[in-house]
Amino acid sequence: MFVNSPRKIIPFSFYLLITGTGLFVSCNQDQQVKQKEEPINQVVSTKAELTTKMIYIESAEFTMGTCEQSNTRDALPAQRVKVDGFWIDEHEVTNADFKKFTDATGYITMAERPVDWEELKKLLPEGTPKPPAESLQPGSMVFTPPNHPVALNDYSQWWSWVNGANWKHPNGPESSIEALDNHPVVHIALEDAKAFAEWAGKRLPTEAEWELAARGGLTEKEFAWGEELTPNGEYLANFYQGDFPYNNTANDGFTATAPVKSFPPNGFGLYDMVGNVWELCSDFYGVINFDPTICKTLPVQSNPKGPNQTIDPNDPLAIKNVIKGGSFICSEQYCSNYKPSGRQGASFDTGMNHVGFRLVRD
Repeated sequence: MFVNSPRKIIPFSFYLLITGTGLFVSCNQDQQVKQKEEPINQVVSTKAELTTKMIYIESAEFTMGTCEQSNTRDALPAQRVKVDGFWIDEHEVTNADFKKFTDATGYITMAERPVDWEELKKLLPEGTPKPPAESLQPGSMVFTPPNHPVALNDYSQWWSWVNGANWKHPNGPESSIEALDNHPVVHIALEDAKAFAEWAGKRLPTEAEWELAARGGLTEKEFAWGEELTPNGEYLANFYQGDFPYNNTANDGFTATAPVKSFPPNGFGLYDMVGNVWELCSDFYGVINFDPTICKTLPVQSNPKGPNQTIDPNDPLAIKNVIKGGSFICSEQYCSNYKPSGRQGASFDTGMNHVGFRLVRD
């Protein structure tokens, strides 16, 4: 079982969304990191009964990152990396897998816990007004596409905080995961993924491990299957087609998550390493000033684990972990991160309906 305690924080990205201001300006990074390290659930026993197949990835040296400048803010300049061998789940953790975990342990995800205002206000500038009661209710971020064109520099046009949204109710309290057992579980925050991993006797992959696995043995190709997004017109991953975010033509057959293994595996036999849902990694997210002149000139790194804290000048107070591979709402017009080098940062305290995970073990 797990010992659950109240949600002590409000999702950072959500607070910015509902207020339009940075209320956390007085919180220094040390306070934020301390908040991240404080466990919300403590595992006191484990007994995992999972049957997910795992694939062994041999130790290898490979080129991680990209020299392309299309996504310069998030991209890592290409460099040689050596990674020791490891086992990785052949597909993302599913709703059925996660239900086994919660049934066995009683775990409650962050999206299911109300915010403790008394704890929250300790982190805010003195005199910060209490938000509306509905803003302190359990919930999560949901992709809510408009029915008309919008400016693509304002994500509040297609993301909404929805009370009652969580892994069991991915689009809000009226939705369910009935008949979605084999879809990837979503609305998973970092704490949730780590708790599941501890129960399962596994861990989250590093970004380097994840990218080596995603490349499937191919050398410096843009996509997990080669250089073309849709070779011979074939869709090989679940991503957004049409006019983003208001007109998804679903040429790949899906407008939201797809069942795992709906598309062909990569060269290592791994499914959905790109598209479907973003996948959490163990590394803190760091923005590196992209300089194509340093591509492939850096010394080889062995088993890199990322920076020791979040580095994001545009969001300096947030704590973020790397997410990889893009999702069903990545479009050629917006995001376009459905590739092994694709990466973004996700707030550690926030679940969303396009973020999931898979696990590894040594």
